[in-house]
Amino acid sequence: MIGSFKKTDIALFAAWVVACVATLGSLYLSEILGYEPCKLCWFQRILMYPLTLLLGIAYFRGDTGIRRYVMPLAIIGGAISAYHFTIQRIHAAAKAATQASTSCGRVSCEQDYLNWLDFITIPFLALIAFILIIAAMGYMMRQEKKSALGEVQAKELA
Repeated sequence: MIGSFKKTDIALFAAWVVACVATLGSLYLSEILGYEPCKLCWFQRILMYPLTLLLGIAYFRGDTGIRRYVMPLAIIGGAISAYHFTIQRIHAAAKAATQASTSCGRVSCEQDYLNWLDFITIPFLALIAFILIIAAMGYMMRQEKKSALGEVQAKELA
């Protein structure tokens, strides 16, 4: 089986691993470290958690057609992550200057539990995960188009 993997299988597996790491990471941050998620974090989780299940089932079944269902979830999740990261980085700086406060629930969306290298935050990590999943699905699409094109050309030559 190892030698029979196609490039699309590897991309599907990689997307599944990314979704698993993102899901387990968010659960670790909230359940082990006790970081309470804001509303935008919950929306990102709502979009990421099903990807773990969908991509896992698709990988084990060899179903590359799952990209039709994964892409919308990943694109919407990525947009929410980008918006959340923007709120944290840009609006937090503006708030410091004006002392105005925004909150999107019990926990402020500007809350910065994690800040590595002064720009890597939880929404940034979620954004990277969604982008990697989108890239894997896009790669699968391109590989399938190449494969279909090759089959058409082979039929024309025959």
